[in-house]
Amino acid sequence: MNQKALHKISYGVYIVSSKKGDNLNGQIANTVFQITSEPMVIAVSINKKNLTHEYITESKVFTVSILSTDTPMTLIGKFGFKSGRDIDKFADTDYKVGETGAPVVLDSTLAYLEARVLNSMDVGTHTIFTAEVFGGEVLNDIVPMTYEYYHQVKKGTAPKTAPTYLKEGNEKMEQSDKKSAGGKYRCTVCGYIYDPAVGDPDSGIMPGTSFGEIPGDWVCPICGASKPEFEPIKE
Repeated sequence: MNQKALHKISYGVYIVSSKKGDNLNGQIANTVFQITSEPMVIAVSINKKNLTHEYITESKVFTVSILSTDTPMTLIGKFGFKSGRDIDKFADTDYKVGETGAPVVLDSTLAYLEARVLNSMDVGTHTIFTAEVFGGEVLNDIVPMTYEYYHQVKKGTAPKTAPTYLKEGNEKMEQSDKKSAGGKYRCTVCGYIYDPAVGDPDSGIMPGTSFGEIPGDWVCPICGASKPEFEPIKE
């Protein structure tokens, strides 16, 4: 089977957030979809290992922030590749507290939804939560980011806890290989690919900048790994 066929299914890129007592957490998700209109019900798939799963299970509420194409990779990295067990993701994030007390991320958000869980389904590594939408607003008319845009334009990868994670294309390359395909380098931590033709504009690295020309204090825009943790991609 060609697993890349699954990449042709359309997805968006969202931040799903919830609460547990006074604690807040959120994560990147791409499997958010509407099920019915009356009542208005949506579903989201969350990995059981994620802290957000624990929060949704306890509080029975969550919010969905729909991200735009101009979302910086640093925001995706914070909510997608770092754990709320290690950092406070909301410490330097623009957000507001919704009607249920669950946070709504406002950074790079074009619209958001607030929902209360109706049911849950165990699907092995993940739980599918169905929830009734009781609130939401459109904040601007910026184009929403699709998962394809995230992969093709942003050069992002899927974390291992994502429903759409595929091992192929995320495996590490041999460190001994000195030749790089088009000067591209792969982060050995999260799989992000640095492409000189694209650069990393969000971090001030303009297109046409080779990996060797990047300042030594530059870090992976997704997971924060340092330059030595990158390796050349074989031709």
